[in-house]
Amino acid sequence: MKNLIQEEKEVTHDSERILNSVLPRRSFLQFAGAGAVGVALMAAGCSKDKDYVGPTDPIVPGENKVELGSGDPGILNYAYALEQLEAAFYTKVVESFWSGISEKERDFITDIQLHEVAHRELFKNLLGDKKIGNLAFDFSKVNFSDKNSVLTAAKDLEDIGVAAYNGVAPLLKSKDALITAAKIVSVEARHAAYIREILKQNDFAAGVVDAKGQDRSLKPSEVLNFVKQYITTEINASNLPTA
Repeated sequence: MKNLIQEEKEVTHDSERILNSVLPRRSFLQFAGAGAVGVALMAAGCSKDKDYVGPTDPIVPGENKVELGSGDPGILNYAYALEQLEAAFYTKVVESFWSGISEKERDFITDIQLHEVAHRELFKNLLGDKKIGNLAFDFSKVNFSDKNSVLTAAKDLEDIGVAAYNGVAPLLKSKDALITAAKIVSVEARHAAYIREILKQNDFAAGVVDAKGQDRSLKPSEVLNFVKQYITTEINASNLPTA
């Protein structure tokens, strides 16, 4: 099989190529993770801003805010916001990898970036006219030329993402929405495990699972409080369901 990176260097910024590329067989992360959450939806509605990392409109001081909404759409917008963040982060990473990165690490990180773009586009299409706008980000706290800085931030984002999905899954009313969230969180957990492994060998899931081996769950308020260090858009989650 052709290697994705060799086949098309610009594939990370072209969602249509994701669907048409021949992908390598990876022992851990496979692009099937994105397909499992319905990546076909991405083809039906990808827009020209598929590689955005911030808002398409100028930020107006005091007006850069979004309202997630209520019910299942609000929860899906919450997930969409987090997937925007992850897609933007990994897009920054693959634009300029840290010095000394191995070919295997480069391939795996690129796979993760493709997954996050697919997740972002999936929610964008599912939500339709109920979706929030493009968020704005600030990654100035991350030194993208330093492996440890990048992977530490990646680990935090993946861990918080898994905890976020776990926290809102019980609140979803739609069976289809719950299935979608369950499929995505399984992929995010694989990301988290891999990032932890290359950051610290045999770390796997230290500190994020309980005595029963279950991943932690966090409330939206806890998650949004953590990610606001990266998201400069004000996010109003006050109307999200709580039970």
